[in-house]
Amino acid sequence: MIPAAFDYVRVDSVDAAVAALTEHGDDAKLLAGGHSLLPLMKLRLAFPSVLIDIGRIEGLSYVRQEGDQVAIGALTRHCDVNASPELARHAPLLAYVAGKVGDPQVRHRGTIGGSIAHADPASDLPAAVLALGGEMVVTGPSGQRVIPATEFFTGFLETAMSPEEMLTEIRVPTATAGHSYQKFVRRAQDWAMVGVAVARYDGTTGVSLVNMGPTPLRAAAVESALASGASAADAAEVADQDSEPTGDANASPEFRRHLAKVLTRRALEEAGL
Repeated sequence: MIPAAFDYVRVDSVDAAVAALTEHGDDAKLLAGGHSLLPLMKLRLAFPSVLIDIGRIEGLSYVRQEGDQVAIGALTRHCDVNASPELARHAPLLAYVAGKVGDPQVRHRGTIGGSIAHADPASDLPAAVLALGGEMVVTGPSGQRVIPATEFFTGFLETAMSPEEMLTEIRVPTATAGHSYQKFVRRAQDWAMVGVAVARYDGTTGVSLVNMGPTPLRAAAVESALASGASAADAAEVADQDSEPTGDANASPEFRRHLAKVLTRRALEEAGL
């Protein structure tokens, strides 16, 4: 289908983007790679009257270590996240998951910021950042603020950002003790029916679920079981606790609950637990 009519604005700085968002409010959407927004527009599930193109803003594509964290600019493309030597050394889960997003065309155009801000519960990268205990830096008219990943995803395709704010950076802690990402798909480039991300860092284990509710979910019951000394097999048995899987043409809620347990056990074992 063809999207509804819209106005197009190109900006070359974060300040200009924030100013445009402030001017147009809920009627505006940011456009970076376009792989999340444009399909919704073509299906007439999104109707922005203004698209603000941020794709040419300089200085928002980078990966760099900053103390005990790795900072990733919001316009960093999936292929660059996947190929980053800094992430390979300090947060390999994120580099690995970026290589599992869509297909090569998507990975060479889509951005990590676009994926995170879109907040699709079936996406790979939001779950990885959640498992890592990451945080998002957003910029608005009042300046920057930092939102923990555990507070960022608030509902289906909804985040804690206000309409006049944009995501500018993602930060994750260094995490090299062990990791895994498991997802079940019909085809390699498909959205995950269910996915599980595991990261070990600072003596803790973060576990998150893909496509098991209206938002990316932290598997708190699994984390608690592991902290209490449970085996990977026993901890995986509570993977679906507090989840809200839905049914569709690919999987029923019951099948998704089963997949969550199976994939969680595989992920925990691969991460060395």
